[in-house]
Amino acid sequence: MNDSMNDSKAFIRCSKLTKVYRKGDQEITPLKDLDLEIERGSFISLMGPSGSGKTTLLNLLAGIDSVTSGSLWIGDNEIGSMSRNQLAAWRAKEVGIIFQSYNLVPVLTAYENVELPLLLHDFTRSERAARVESALETVQLLDRAAHFPRQLSGGQEQRVAIARAIVANPPLLLADEPTGDLDRDSAGMILDLLGRLHREHGRTIVMVTHDPAAARRAEIELHLEKGQLIRSTSNVGHTTKGGAH
Repeated sequence: MNDSMNDSKAFIRCSKLTKVYRKGDQEITPLKDLDLEIERGSFISLMGPSGSGKTTLLNLLAGIDSVTSGSLWIGDNEIGSMSRNQLAAWRAKEVGIIFQSYNLVPVLTAYENVELPLLLHDFTRSERAARVESALETVQLLDRAAHFPRQLSGGQEQRVAIARAIVANPPLLLADEPTGDLDRDSAGMILDLLGRLHREHGRTIVMVTHDPAAARRAEIELHLEKGQLIRSTSNVGHTTKGGAH
């Protein structure tokens, strides 16, 4: 990593970030030499055609996938150099992930689904209860705590998934097409909730979306093509090339 990136105060710092997969004898490179900085407390949307690298970037930020070359720092942690076990421990404390398909456990109640991440921490039962109730209250579903996923609407399931993502108070939220399976009203409610988590709770949010209307809810839209950042659009009215600084 170069000195300027080390000296940067940006929360997320990618330098020459590259990811290569092998598929038989073929090499696939969804990300190539990506340079990117994201400030703490930003709300970022990632857009681009299929194969542009946006989901790969999200998986690298989540520590779900490993870096092939280059460097990736989040806060004071060099994610690109961590082992699988180190990544798992880091992810439990630092990242909340929101999936398009919710990924709730069908045999658990909303309360129990939200509580799951806390079982990886050293909280007492009463501490877990306080956090779960606070998270469900934040997404306005405390009255549905005893309901199972099958008893909830799609929008309510996604709000439970958001409560699960924020319950351990991680500084980084990653959302992969969080409104992709929802109707317009439910999608609007989810985007309103993400905006509130950003404004009122200071969360750094990186959201992958294909929906231009959803992308405009973010402060900055990053447009990727063929594994590279081609444009950064600020939603306060100006467009710059090549980064989100």
